[in-house]
Amino acid sequence: MKAVTPVVTDFLADLTTPQPMPSWWIVLLSAGVALVVVWQSTAWQMSRGLITIAHEGGHALAALLTRRKLEGIRLHSDTSGVTLTRGRPSGPGMIFTALAGYIAPSLLGLAGAGLVSAGYVTILIWSMLLLLACMLLMIRNLFGVAILVAVGGGLLVLSIYAPPEIQAVTAHASVWFLLLGGIRPILELRRKRRRQRTPDSDADQLARLTLLPAGFYIAYFLLVAGASLLFGAYLMVPLDLSDLLG
Repeated sequence: MKAVTPVVTDFLADLTTPQPMPSWWIVLLSAGVALVVVWQSTAWQMSRGLITIAHEGGHALAALLTRRKLEGIRLHSDTSGVTLTRGRPSGPGMIFTALAGYIAPSLLGLAGAGLVSAGYVTILIWSMLLLLACMLLMIRNLFGVAILVAVGGGLLVLSIYAPPEIQAVTAHASVWFLLLGGIRPILELRRKRRRQRTPDSDADQLARLTLLPAGFYIAYFLLVAGASLLFGAYLMVPLDLSDLLG
């Protein structure tokens, strides 16, 4: 027990000790890398599954908060996913659950921006590990287990072996990816709805649950994602960059 106590103490100290902000050019470089990954088709297809994890996690959390029964989550190799819940087929709980998916990556990115701007990179990494572990308990297919274990394993290795500077750069790039990547699926949904019917989309389900059209909810998703990106960018831009821009 005495041997364990210093380990716990050191871990808590690392967890709660703020790290200095990277240089402004590193913050901008990480934003540029995230932008390329999001908007370049091949890179997006390879990384889109990370946004799907956040999307389905948003549905799952909203279902739990509204006391719907969460039966499971499935993540598919085509980067799609589904969250299975049980409860009333209409009402506030169902509406809130349907609303949460598309805005979850952006809100998660905004929360991450708040943490990295304050220097709490370690808290961000371990919070993401905790969320992935909770989500893993509800995964109901093998591919979903594999992708969560892979992502969680990468974060664990990063937190244990990477120096603080690498952790900070990776954390900034990940937050930028969530903020930027949260917008693209909404734009894809809007384009898809213009070409064909999408009765199973979150926006169309919300239209059936309420008196508002699906286009209203797509606009709402975009508003939340755009505001999260702007505020998150404001939080992460270092003061010396602001001074440089005058």
